[in-house]
Amino acid sequence: MEQAFRSKVDFWLILALVGVPILALEFLLDGSGVDDRTATLVAVLIVAVVLAIFLWLYLSTRYTLTEEFLLVKSGPFSWSIPLRDIYEIEPTRNPMSSPALSLDRLLIRYGGGAELMISPADKAGFMMTLRKRTKAGAGELRL
Repeated sequence: MEQAFRSKVDFWLILALVGVPILALEFLLDGSGVDDRTATLVAVLIVAVVLAIFLWLYLSTRYTLTEEFLLVKSGPFSWSIPLRDIYEIEPTRNPMSSPALSLDRLLIRYGGGAELMISPADKAGFMMTLRKRTKAGAGELRL
């Protein structure tokens, strides 16, 4: 049985992801002194595309536990991690890029040293489900 978990979302991160493109657009339109309609249209389209990508990430970032896999989806990116390959999980606030919309993250170590950070909103429920499924698999999970 699959169980999906949405990403926790930091409000300040959403403000930054939305605010920066809008401020850039404001700067481009007011600060450049360019009165050309084509340049204005291009700037607006670029900002609209950037905001659409951020919206896609916001709406699609989730972590699904199946009987055998952790499936991670975030916009156009996806990972399929066999549960038997996960050997350690630890909390982290590492700001490196990852499929997580919060800095309240879990660092997942799997395979031959691969790592992925996620930020399930229901961290306790995610960990409980993961523990049940990994114990049935290839051994104990270090937390």
